[in-house]
Amino acid sequence: MTATALPGHPHFEFRGGELFAERVPLRGLAQRYGTPLFVYSKQSMLSALAAYRRGFAGRNAKICYAMKANSSLGVLQVFAQAGCGFDIVSGGELERVLAAGGAPGDIIFSGVGKTRAEMRRALEVGVGCFNVESEAELDVLSEVAVACGKTAPVSIRVNPDVDPKTHPYISTGLKGNKFGIAHKRTLAAYRRAAALPNLELVGIDCHIGSQITHESPYLDAMDRVLDLVEAIEAAGIAVRHIDFGGGLGIAYDSERPPPADGLWAKLFTKLDARGYGGRQFMIEPGRSLVGNAGVCLTEVLYLKPGEQKNFCIVDAAMNDLPRPAMYQAYHAIVPVTRREAAPQTYDVVGPVCESGDWIGRDRALAVHPGDLLAVMSAGAYCMSMASNYNARGRAAEVLVDGHQAYLIRERETAADLMRCERLLR
Repeated sequence: MTATALPGHPHFEFRGGELFAERVPLRGLAQRYGTPLFVYSKQSMLSALAAYRRGFAGRNAKICYAMKANSSLGVLQVFAQAGCGFDIVSGGELERVLAAGGAPGDIIFSGVGKTRAEMRRALEVGVGCFNVESEAELDVLSEVAVACGKTAPVSIRVNPDVDPKTHPYISTGLKGNKFGIAHKRTLAAYRRAAALPNLELVGIDCHIGSQITHESPYLDAMDRVLDLVEAIEAAGIAVRHIDFGGGLGIAYDSERPPPADGLWAKLFTKLDARGYGGRQFMIEPGRSLVGNAGVCLTEVLYLKPGEQKNFCIVDAAMNDLPRPAMYQAYHAIVPVTRREAAPQTYDVVGPVCESGDWIGRDRALAVHPGDLLAVMSAGAYCMSMASNYNARGRAAEVLVDGHQAYLIRERETAADLMRCERLLR
């Protein structure tokens, strides 16, 4: 049987006109588990991880999966078993990592609004590092650590004011963004942290954004960070590790992001030239590990012709796939079974009662009601951002490994949605 891999998705391919994830036909999964349904390829995740590891070969480096991209326990388990650490931004994410078997010492706790309760819990389990994002947070973390009788390992997140050339909602390294401590305040913040009780300075952190598809923002940001490391150490404060965040993009459409191994080889060349190649290096990829490892299967409910638009109405919606509504983002949409028919142009939309509930604009599709579509590149920032708007239960999730398919999340029922609610007496 002839197999044709989808561009950018080597572990999803058509065989005899049917779309497969690794060795499993997607139509069979939809029939067994219903739709909408998220399906993830384990080998796709591990292949993306391998590209980073090639770039880090021979280096003192640690890869911490940025789990906000996809926090499903089965996905976390894949990366825990592969030896990854984790980048978290909430107490809930901390508990999910622990439930999936992640090691507390391999957890980096980021985020601008950590609560005292979250800090206490993180200190209690022994997280590897707090990425502190404001001077006020330094004071609070010190107070909490003193009260707990613990020492908090701290890395300060720097805002280097570098344009990542990405969507403004996912840019994090410009001076107008809420993240990190301003470049010009960094040295003062390190001096302040060094004087506070129960804080141990262990590193420096920088993250400039997400879905970055050019090398230059990374190279520019590294220059600014290394300038700071030089100034901090000249002040007598050691910087044991350099954490360069994540943010490398994927190909949703025509983007051509640099391969992870090639990008990090260039960054290490810069580190070597500046004399910092022997430091521990940390990286926190998210989307680039899981984005193209997932698809969302959805059934065509109705085809609705209109005066200006034809609509393909499907059972997946903006609560399942929020990126198009939130970022005007593009996802490729392909039929699970190919038809030998002339395509028509449709807007692919969901059943939610919002005009913003669209999945794709002006797509050429040969489909009939009852057909299945696969929304590609749905492994990142889809299920993790899903909601119950319109009282819709979140979709089921399946992880494929070769010939095997594992249900890693059951579909939510109406009873699940109402479980924590109470009627008035």
